[in-house]
Amino acid sequence: MERIVGGKYKLGRKIGSGSFGEIYLATHVDTFEIVAVKIESSKTKHPQLLYEAKLYNILQSGSGIANIKWCGIEGDDNVLVLDLLGPSLEDLFVYCGRKFSLKTVLILADQMITRIEYVHSKGFLHRDVKPDNFLMGLGRKANQVYIIDFGLAKRYRDSTTNRHIPYRENKNLTGTARYASCNTHMGIEQSRRDDLESLGYVLLYFLRGSLPWQGLKAATKKQKYDKICEKKLSTPIEVLCKSHPVEFASYFHYCHSLTFDQRPDYGFLKRLFRDLFHREGFEFDYIFDWSILKYQQSQRTKAQPRFSIFPCSSQGWDATLLVLIKF
Repeated sequence: MERIVGGKYKLGRKIGSGSFGEIYLATHVDTFEIVAVKIESSKTKHPQLLYEAKLYNILQSGSGIANIKWCGIEGDDNVLVLDLLGPSLEDLFVYCGRKFSLKTVLILADQMITRIEYVHSKGFLHRDVKPDNFLMGLGRKANQVYIIDFGLAKRYRDSTTNRHIPYRENKNLTGTARYASCNTHMGIEQSRRDDLESLGYVLLYFLRGSLPWQGLKAATKKQKYDKICEKKLSTPIEVLCKSHPVEFASYFHYCHSLTFDQRPDYGFLKRLFRDLFHREGFEFDYIFDWSILKYQQSQRTKAQPRFSIFPCSSQGWDATLLVLIKF
């Protein structure tokens, strides 16, 4: 029997899953609009979907934030209905042979910094900045970067007093170790600077194709995290950014100069990359690496299909995607 959620969304096939639940395509029974539906058992040990829905509500109206269509409890499940988005940057990175050009990275960086700035402006840290948590839009929004998955997000300002959270140590690592900031590895409470440092590692991952602390083997998760931390701390920024424009090293040095509760100068970071973009003579035409690759493939086959299917990375349950991507 077909399942209807929210009284009007007919569930289709599953397109993703993870530790917190599953994602389905669904169709509005009247308008036939296709949406994404996240379902989490309300009996799970650490339910987070309704918390995430609260954050989406707070962030609504911001550019690059998916619209909530419906949220509620259906039987034993927590359900969140959202705009259907396109592929994650991790999916596109794999599609492009695990490397992005400087031009593509700089166009993405501008939007990604803006998304993080917006989340911070609403009083929250994301705390899991990684390629899987940035998706491209669909149709007329295909050039827009969306930030997703707020299950680990945390207020850094008290909603009543507007006071910054206190500095603390001996914290467990929250987020994804590969992109975690040095301070996060060392157990220091995260703040705005850490989201931005994590973004720096994402950008270097795109440019380099990998990061030096990938693929480390260890018997336990803690030992692996310790090895990643050791490698990260022992790799100088100039070595990490070697053979890439100096602006990337400048980005990291700026992030590392920020104090715990200091407001980052997001404009300065965007200007760093915009100036580099113009100096390189690039055109801000939103022609990404995957746009070129798709065009080349269509030329080779002498057919230009209206839609393509990207594989689901399935690393997080927001890394949706077996979806229809319109070019």
